[in-house]
Amino acid sequence: MRVALIPLQTLPRCPQANLEHLQARLAEAQSLQADLVCLPECTFTGYLYQPEDLERFAEPLTGPTVAALKALARRHGIWLCFGMLEKTERGIYDTALLLDREGEVRLVQRKISEKPPFARGGRLDSVTTELGRLSILICGDLFAERVIAQVREDLDLVIVPMARAFAGCSPDRERWEREERRAYLQAVGRLGVPALLVNALEVDVEEPSFGGALVVGSDGALLAEARHGTDEILVHDI
Repeated sequence: MRVALIPLQTLPRCPQANLEHLQARLAEAQSLQADLVCLPECTFTGYLYQPEDLERFAEPLTGPTVAALKALARRHGIWLCFGMLEKTERGIYDTALLLDREGEVRLVQRKISEKPPFARGGRLDSVTTELGRLSILICGDLFAERVIAQVREDLDLVIVPMARAFAGCSPDRERWEREERRAYLQAVGRLGVPALLVNALEVDVEEPSFGGALVVGSDGALLAEARHGTDEILVHDI
């Protein structure tokens, strides 16, 4: 299959503008003929954690954001993975969804290793698809022991939406090459499952997520990379 990872450039707290930007990027990527398109954690809002922001921007799975992404998956005939702030009766979750080519929700994964004021997901789920058996680890879940322990041996691929920033200076290519990239490669090697990592590229915030994307083999080998600090689309055939 062909995967396209889009480190979407995001204006935090501007979901409509970010959605319109995604529509333009998908049109740009249409010629790439991807089977699976992966987007970052909290794709359309940025990673927000203040209670007032969560109350304002979180949506239920029946809300307008999911409806818009379902329509995009159908229009482009793609599998689509994206992150969002999900509002439920039990609280607000950092959630990622996987949609099929018909726009149907095939997997809902809530971040497990999250801190208050977020609610925590309870388990790592997976789904069998035409692309193989897939699971989603949201950002820090890739490093959480109790999450790693739930990874199934029969998984074919793990998708890792991220909203990762460096404190004080982000992006920082020297730090990325010195230590951060290696940490992700080692984490995927521990899983023993190929992984797609895609990070948001935030703008106009103090510590922005630094963009970029990786395709990593089950042994932790780097197979492909979009440059740190950019929103370059990373395309790779698996």
